[in-house]
Amino acid sequence: MKTIDISPYVSQPTASSVVRGACPHDCPDTCALLTTVQDGVATQVQGNPDHRHTAGVLCTKVSRYTERTYHPERLMQPLKRVGPKGAGQFEPVSWDAALADIATRLQGIAARNPQAIVPYSYAGTMGLVQAESMAARFFNQLGASLLDRTICSSAGTEGLVHTLGGKVGMRVEFFAESKLILIWGSNSIGSNLHFWRLAQEAKRGGAKLVCIDPRRSETADKCHEHIQLLPGTDAALALSLMHELIVHDWLDHDYIAQHTVGWEALKARALLWNPQRAAQVCGVPEAQIIQLARDYGTTKPAAIRLNYGMQRVRGGGNAVRAVACLPALTGAWRHRTGGLLLSSSGQFPVDKAALQRPDLLAGKTPRTINMTTIGDDLLRESSPTFGPKIEALIVYNSNPVAVAPDSSKVVAGFARDDLFTVVLEHFQTDTADYADYLLPATTQLEHWDIHISYGHTDVLLNRPAIAPVGQALPNTEIFRQLAQRMGYTQPCFTDDDLTLCRTAFGASVDFDELLTHGFASLQLPEAPFAQGSFPTPSGKCEFFSQRLQNAGMDGLPSHIPNDEPAGVNANFPLAMISPPARNFLNSSFVNVQSLRDIEGEPLLEIHADDAAARGIETGQVVRVFNPRGSYRCKAKVSNRARPGVVNGLGIWWRKLGLSGTNVNELTSQRLTDLGRAPVFYDCWVQVEMTND
Repeated sequence: MKTIDISPYVSQPTASSVVRGACPHDCPDTCALLTTVQDGVATQVQGNPDHRHTAGVLCTKVSRYTERTYHPERLMQPLKRVGPKGAGQFEPVSWDAALADIATRLQGIAARNPQAIVPYSYAGTMGLVQAESMAARFFNQLGASLLDRTICSSAGTEGLVHTLGGKVGMRVEFFAESKLILIWGSNSIGSNLHFWRLAQEAKRGGAKLVCIDPRRSETADKCHEHIQLLPGTDAALALSLMHELIVHDWLDHDYIAQHTVGWEALKARALLWNPQRAAQVCGVPEAQIIQLARDYGTTKPAAIRLNYGMQRVRGGGNAVRAVACLPALTGAWRHRTGGLLLSSSGQFPVDKAALQRPDLLAGKTPRTINMTTIGDDLLRESSPTFGPKIEALIVYNSNPVAVAPDSSKVVAGFARDDLFTVVLEHFQTDTADYADYLLPATTQLEHWDIHISYGHTDVLLNRPAIAPVGQALPNTEIFRQLAQRMGYTQPCFTDDDLTLCRTAFGASVDFDELLTHGFASLQLPEAPFAQGSFPTPSGKCEFFSQRLQNAGMDGLPSHIPNDEPAGVNANFPLAMISPPARNFLNSSFVNVQSLRDIEGEPLLEIHADDAAARGIETGQVVRVFNPRGSYRCKAKVSNRARPGVVNGLGIWWRKLGLSGTNVNELTSQRLTDLGRAPVFYDCWVQVEMTND
């Protein structure tokens, strides 16, 4: 292979320098980074104190980013499989040989049907450039199957779209001025640290903090009150809050009249949900619901911080819809310190068409594969309804063997001898073990990228701080090289990474400001919906969605119970949720030894009542199982789990687990009511002692 010029990917540091960057990981905070470089080696990663949202503070994970970049198991050169799939046996190969063979294999498949080739990626990096820019151009030109990227947030996204009009909400900095904050479905201390700083500021100013979560999380410990509802009952709680707002007239009638659609229909539905009914469904005291409604209806300003945990159940989209209706009922949107925030990412003027070039499809209409059902889809044969059998899979920015649901099927699919698999990675993950070719990718310290946030409203630029380690290349360069070998000669396949960064926002963001400071704030109103103007078809908060009704669905938000098959609960009586371990981020950082030392071993939290009924004590190895599979881990008897619910903390790499599996052996490929998303927290299991 020709020598690749790395100068576009790396600043040329002096003996000692500090380089501005951005955290790439799947977290609302999107922190601004400062990387100290000494003689070409990154020695420290810190938060940028000049960035108001980062304020010089990083989470434990990212503060150890140099440990990840210089990890002794970092992939340093391309590898070709020499053993059976899943054994993780590889031999070194040159970039030229690897890319030439990959291109030849893809060309042969594409000649039969390019839709037999499937990209699989998600948020291993949240950067607009290293995620879906050159990669999207490559797959669009190829005519490969499209990927429905649903695995994290699409149910909640659809809920917002059909209520508020998109991923929009209040500005996070104004939570510090709120007098009541509902932290709903979020362990902010572990997954939204900089929001927690604002919540603490509000608390010192007299605000009441309420955590709504099936798990007694670290955040719940620090709030004034914890409402420990059953998984999948959030919509019932929200509808009961509406009931109380109505019967006590804690409503802003003027705001409802001017800026909402469907009030009378929503009112009729909410009045069916008195606190007694909701208490039975949610498994919480009736008095708690009554008090929460009183607090929300009478405290001004009140704000809600939603997160995505609460939408990972069958009725997740409707649950988000129901909660998103609440601020309009009380007129909370009138205040900059009131309203709701789930995601701010819809407010960024990203030019996705310029980055991803859907025009390269040139009229082709490939099928779409849902990443949540990859286990089933890899095992399907060709058919008129499904299309061609999947013959090739290109994985980047994801670890599906560890993170996709119903993982025994995912493993079986990846183990197919007739499946050609290429994985772009930093480490030899569970998925990498099944690759035919394993290609070393750069980390955030080694490439250009540009970032939006789903927790604040600043654009961040990431400068490369060091040269790529070993023979690693940015994702963009790997797809450029593949495009060249596939014979794609369009000029867009020669755009370098800095050009792609400039392309992301065009003239809507001052790129010189990004180059100078590393970040730039969007110019947005302080109270975006004080006068309505929601980005819905009606311009109003849509309690009733005509679009949903036109699609044959309920136009109003409703409580949709969890839906494991009828009768399964008799043999599998425990509901299981699988929130993230505090020191991992999905499956990232699991192989960083210092963080794994903190986490210890794969863990199942179980309430004392459920443990006693099974003779289980803390520290014992238990078997957690259901019809999809079984998972062995250590038990921890803890009030972090409520009776009838166990918490399987994840996501460990399978090969680092006690028996080569992880919690996703138990989760299912069923989909949510809206958004085609996975129901990770809609899962019934049994737990028993083992002889270990």
